[in-house]
Amino acid sequence: MSAYPKEYRNPLKKARGLGSAQHGVSHWWVQRVTAVALVGLGIWLVALVLRVLHADYAAARELVARPWNAVLLIAFVVTAFWHAVLGLQVVIEDYVHTRWKEATLLMAIKFIAVLATLAGVLAVLRIALGA
Repeated sequence: MSAYPKEYRNPLKKARGLGSAQHGVSHWWVQRVTAVALVGLGIWLVALVLRVLHADYAAARELVARPWNAVLLIAFVVTAFWHAVLGLQVVIEDYVHTRWKEATLLMAIKFIAVLATLAGVLAVLRIALGA
């Protein structure tokens, strides 16, 4: 037991082990960059959907199969899931206080996001390559 009351401890001693992990700023920047990318890609996607809206199946498939459209669709899928994982990670880290639950949820969202991203990319590639 310390001779000093708790409130007289050095602030550094109180904070040791509870400080920054030096990853917050990069996480914040990546989340903002993906958000800005999603704004541009989202506007493009709405324009594409409006063009496909009254087209028949063959015309819609041909429009999606164009190289730039396929590339931008893949970019949208990857960016959207990356942004979602970053946002969910922040929520889980802030509100789940049991360490094993936090770790399990973080692994689960990353696993689901990777599977969904791969499924989306595969779907676009199948359309673009005519498989």
